[in-house]
Amino acid sequence: MGLGLEDKMHVKLGALSGGQRQAASLIMSTLTPIEFLILDEHTAALDPKTAEIIMELTHKVVEEKKLTAMMVTHNLRYAVEYGTRLIMMDKGGIVMDKADEEKKNTDIDGILDVFTSISIECGN
Repeated sequence: MGLGLEDKMHVKLGALSGGQRQAASLIMSTLTPIEFLILDEHTAALDPKTAEIIMELTHKVVEEKKLTAMMVTHNLRYAVEYGTRLIMMDKGGIVMDKADEEKKNTDIDGILDVFTSISIECGN
């Protein structure tokens, strides 16, 4: 994975870097048979390079194990690049729901426009 985990088998999980912990957690969560994986901002606290590695690992695991995954993220690029459905929520309600071809044709600017309009309405 490029995170040096193969050399850390003797190290306690708490002593690993954030990216190493995320990778180990992802692997551990999929060791038992599961069908559904929930990812809550699982790359948010990582540096950009490590976040990319974790996203690639996540994609690989989800595809190989044929999982249904729900990923919560504020990273608009990840929202566009990964998955088959994109849902944007505000105050508990759905403000955007794109799937299949419509999602494939979605770009970051379109999502950002909706996000910005919500932020302006909220006074941010």
